[in-house]
Amino acid sequence: MVLINDNSAVLTIGDSMPHFKLPSTDGLTVDSSIIHDPVLAVVFTCNHCPYAQAYEDRLIDLAQKFDERGVQFVLINSNDSTDYPDDSFAHMKARHDEKEFPFPYCYDESQDVAKAFGALCTPHCFVFDVDRKLKYKGRIDDNWKEPESATEHNLHDALEALVDGKEPPVHEMNAIGCSIKWR
Repeated sequence: MVLINDNSAVLTIGDSMPHFKLPSTDGLTVDSSIIHDPVLAVVFTCNHCPYAQAYEDRLIDLAQKFDERGVQFVLINSNDSTDYPDDSFAHMKARHDEKEFPFPYCYDESQDVAKAFGALCTPHCFVFDVDRKLKYKGRIDDNWKEPESATEHNLHDALEALVDGKEPPVHEMNAIGCSIKWR
């Protein structure tokens, strides 16, 4: 496990969202150009990373909280499943069903989407406004081990601001997690 405590330099705040079209564990294909929710949260994650696992329930809670307020979550796994078989599409489907994800969980087998976003680790969040301009990137909160001890809820605060038509109070915080497993 390689710990990343950094942020992407590929996309800067205000940049347009890269287009993606990926298969999802629910049997559909997610095409970013047809997502019309005012706010889109793209989170790079995976099955095997302890950081990603620790944040799954928080992501589910956020997705449910903001669903009626115009936020769409899309989770993307870009890890090489040859060396990390727990991150295979079949295992992703099982994880989706087990956790009852309320959002698409997509497979970026080519890793092209992760490269276009500059995703570094799992989890790594990218939040876009209605014009699909990047408004926040980085971590979910400041305590991956103990949700009740988190004092900074960066992803929540960014989403809250955007659904209220405001700028996020913080646009960037280093993402913390396991490195993307590149081929």
